[in-house]
Formats: sequence, C-alpha cells, structure tokens
Amino acid sequence: MRLAMILLVVGLPASCAVLQHKERELVFRIEPGPASWFHGLPAGVQELELRPRSFAQDQSLHAWWWPAERADAPAVLYLHGVRWNLTGQLFRIQQLHAMGYSVLAVDYRGFGQSRGGLPSESTVYEDARIAWTRFAQLQPLASKRLIFGHSLGGAVAVELASELSRQARADQTPMAARGLILESTFTSLGDAAAAVANTSLPVRWLMSQKFDSLGKIAEVGMPVLLVHGLDDRFVPARFSQTLFDAAREPKKLLLVPGATHNNSMHLAGPRYRQAIQALLQAG
Repeated sequence: MRLAMILLVVGLPASCAVLQHKERELVFRIEPGPASWFHGLPAGVQELELRPRSFAQDQSLHAWWWPAERADAPAVLYLHGVRWNLTGQLFRIQQLHAMGYSVLAVDYRGFGQSRGGLPSESTVYEDARIAWTRFAQLQPLASKRLIFGHSLGGAVAVELASELSRQARADQTPMAARGLILESTFTSLGDAAAAVANTSLPVRWLMSQKFDSLGKIAEVGMPVLLVHGLDDRFVPARFSQTLFDAAREPKKLLLVPGATHNNSMHLAGPRYRQAIQALLQAG
C-alpha cells in the first residue's frame, strides 16, 4: 500500500486519462482469484448475483448473504476495502456472524466474481447502493440494519449513509438504518496518500478519486461507531479521531491498543461487541 500511495503522489500532477486510469489501478490494487487463506465458504452462506436493469450484460455483483441463527437478528451490510475480494474478507465477516448478526457482503465490480471493468469512486458508490436495495429486502426493519465499512470501504459506507440521511430528511421519514460502523478508515483518500508518502503536497487536490469522508460525515443522521487500531501503519488512527470530531451525536470512538489495519475486531473482542450493541440502542 505504501508504494502505491507514493506512486500516486509522484504521478498525479501530470493529469490525463491514462494517468487517471493508472491512479484507479493503484487505488484498488485488485488481487485476482481467491485469497491464499480462503478454504471455502462456511455452511449457511448463500451466494447471490445482483444485476439491476442499469447494468450492461457483462456487469454483475457477486454477494454473500449469511443469515444469523436468530431470525430476528440485526443485519450488517459489509463494504470492504481495496485489494482483496470477499474471499480475503471472510475472517472479519465470520467475526460479525459469530456476534449474532446476519451479514450481506458484496464485491464491487472488478473484484472477485463480480463482473465489470476497473472500479472507480463513482462505480463503487453505485454498487453499494445496489447492495443496499437487496439488503433492505433481506432485513426489512430499519432499526435492525447496520452499515459497516472497512478501510476504503469506510468511505463507501459514509457516502451511502450520508445519501440515506439526506433522503430521510428530504422525505421527512425515519432513518433507513440504525447505525454506521467505520473501521480503519480515513478522512479522504488524498489525506491517506499524503500520510503514507510522508509529503506536504496538496495531494487531495491532485487526485481524481477523492473519497472525501470528512466532507460528508456531518450529514450522517444515524449513530456512528468509529474503530481504529493504534498500531495501524497504513491509515493513522488520527483520521478516525478527526472523523469522530466532525460526526454528529450519538457517536463513539473505539481505539484499540496493539491493533493494526486488519485486526481491531479480533483484539478488541468484547469491547467491540459491546460498542455495536450500544450503537443499536443509541438515540
């Protein structure tokens, strides 16, 4: 990730279509095929194909739906970050399911078995909205819906949550989800790139892929839980602190000592479970 971010900073000032395509390749860094540690789907996971009318024939989204043992359990829409498809995310999905939640996890176009070209900021936002439509059918109770985003998926989750919040305010209807969970995420992609590359250049203004969560999180009208490992070498924990400061109440920040970019859920253990339960009961 560090090398990719440095290349972004160095290469982006000469802005053109070719470099923007390279930027997207470096941002998403898609690994082909299943993750080396993936050994098959657990029993009970249902594989779904999502193909809205807006998709071309060669486009589709591959998703997993893993219902909880309890039929009335809350459900989590899981939005992953870069590089690994769903097969590389299973360990975190398993942890959420072990806490008693149903989980709908989706691969963006270009990842895993989802079909489509190279992703972009706009296409992953669209894919999250498509997944949300199915998610709302699978869990019809808004009070039992949670949106979860890890790393870059956190920016996708903020976009979705802010859009749902704006719609609820415009329609004067209740919020469509109970809460938003953001783990190991950043204020904007440019800020993250500048931090990793250790540069003072105004990177966020040079990049075409903005993922500007800081500019949107104040619009989120549902309870927010931010989680970050204090030993995260890729995305500094200060970004979650900044997002927390900008978010509306009710909100909670869970900083996990010793945790890196990927293991906060495991190391926090009961604290993480309690924080999600508090999120469901907040407000």
